[in-house]
Amino acid sequence: MSIDFTNTNLVWTSILVETLFRLGLKTAVICPGSRSAPLAIAFANHPNIDAIPVLDERSAAFFALGVARQQHQPVALVCTSGTAGANFYPAVIEAYESRVPLLIFTADRPPELRDCNAGQAIDQQKLYGSFPNWHTELAIASVEPVLLAYLRQTIIHAWDRTLFPVPGVVHLNVPLREPLAPSPEPYVQAQALIFNSTDFFSAVSAEFLPLHPAAPPLPIADWQASTQGIIIAGSAQPRSPEFYCRAIAALSSFLGYPVLAEGLSPLRNYADLIPNLISTYDLILRDAVWAEKLAPEIVLRIGEMPTSKQLRTWLTATQPLQWVIDPSGRNLDPLHGKTIHLHGSVEQVAAELDGQDLNAAQVSPYWHLWQAAEVETRQNRDRALGKTTHLFEGKAAWMLSRCLPADTPLFISSSMPVRDVDFFWVPGNSRIRPFFNRGANGIDGSLSTALGIAHHNQSSVMLTGDLALLHDTNGFLLRQHFEGHLTIVLINNNGGGIFEMLAIAKFDLPFEDFFALPQSIDFANLCKTYSVEYERITAWEQLADRLNPLPKSGIRVLELCTDRKADAQWRQDNLGTFAAKMND
Repeated sequence: MSIDFTNTNLVWTSILVETLFRLGLKTAVICPGSRSAPLAIAFANHPNIDAIPVLDERSAAFFALGVARQQHQPVALVCTSGTAGANFYPAVIEAYESRVPLLIFTADRPPELRDCNAGQAIDQQKLYGSFPNWHTELAIASVEPVLLAYLRQTIIHAWDRTLFPVPGVVHLNVPLREPLAPSPEPYVQAQALIFNSTDFFSAVSAEFLPLHPAAPPLPIADWQASTQGIIIAGSAQPRSPEFYCRAIAALSSFLGYPVLAEGLSPLRNYADLIPNLISTYDLILRDAVWAEKLAPEIVLRIGEMPTSKQLRTWLTATQPLQWVIDPSGRNLDPLHGKTIHLHGSVEQVAAELDGQDLNAAQVSPYWHLWQAAEVETRQNRDRALGKTTHLFEGKAAWMLSRCLPADTPLFISSSMPVRDVDFFWVPGNSRIRPFFNRGANGIDGSLSTALGIAHHNQSSVMLTGDLALLHDTNGFLLRQHFEGHLTIVLINNNGGGIFEMLAIAKFDLPFEDFFALPQSIDFANLCKTYSVEYERITAWEQLADRLNPLPKSGIRVLELCTDRKADAQWRQDNLGTFAAKMND
């Protein structure tokens, strides 16, 4: 790309954008505004960057988050001055909590137009508090060589900080003076004759050689000494799901430990790698006898704590010694148990086992107990769901696990969908890739994130409730620039179904209006407004037919209308009954 020497602002912003491209930037999400015009022009004019205009800043930020999750590299996010950047805040928090790289540019008034009643000017310094990995304000645009070099090196550092030491958000505030439009400045145009682009960008490269910390010393002897050890695999969205799963499989095989895999873990979709994969642990641990017999001595936990309340209660009651394997340096122990953090990835840990006999471990009675419990519990659950002909919302997750095409990216909204996936997702070898926003566990931005994951990707699916979808209907505005396909499996129980499962539902309160919050929306008309394809699902066979094969393009909503209170009662009546019968 040649640098745009139309005026000072465009020299500045086009150098900024070209530096990012050479570092590896593929996608920029641009929100409308006057003050940000030089940034928007530079991104839009770059021939090798996918610049996507989005009206709503909150939707834009979550769309960028979804693209960054899919690409595992930073996405640029641009807005104008004033409150526009404040609408990025929820996505900034989610990106921080779930370690997703975002590079945010908020255009701003120059210093002389602050604190003087100029329009659309607020204090944008450290706008996102402690959530970014790094924040700074760029200098005022200039064509002075020393300042252009400063800009280039600052952008390189900003890119680095979105990725190391852990992925996250970097916020650059960009003050811009007039002219904001591409008005020619003859003095600046003359600089094009003396600017050596090849030399200027000669040291900018996407090829980094980051220094990874040495693998931590492993207490292998302690782990091998226990015959009652388990591996717990929490939610994960690794760059290479198969490499990640193979690493856990190697650790499991070496130690002879069963693997308890959350529904949001890719392990459930690589089940052929794990001889003793436990997917029904939540259902098993609802039985007090099983919970006592299966009490572990040692737990190796990979990443974050799973969602299951039953599992958390069990770990609190049994107090095993836990090793948490995670490279981020975060405290991942919300239970405050007897926990040791190993600051490395499970892939690093598995690499330390090279040369070891991975099949040396003896299969223990404890291993067999877990296997027996899993096999019968899963059969009991699957038998009950197979006989369930009415539209019970939990069966949707079960159907998805059995019907979706191989390798499908699946975004799972927070609240009941993530729990139903944990309860009902059947292990298999589909290589389905689960995605989710579980850093802060909010429902905001769900649709936009799912669209970001599906953009230029394999045909994708979203599982969501009605309130989560309604919270982000502006995401449908992305359809004009969306490339790919997203099928939305919409569970419409006219309210927040998760509250039916909580203690608050038992009290004489204005529950419906203030907790369940029914909206009574006609989703067929809503979809028509946004020119989105819609179909109401009335039978499970119909849903299965619509899920495989998936369309190649467009956005489609498949609505299942369910009974919120009846579904809550189904869970209450059945979840505790599936556990295998104990053989004395």
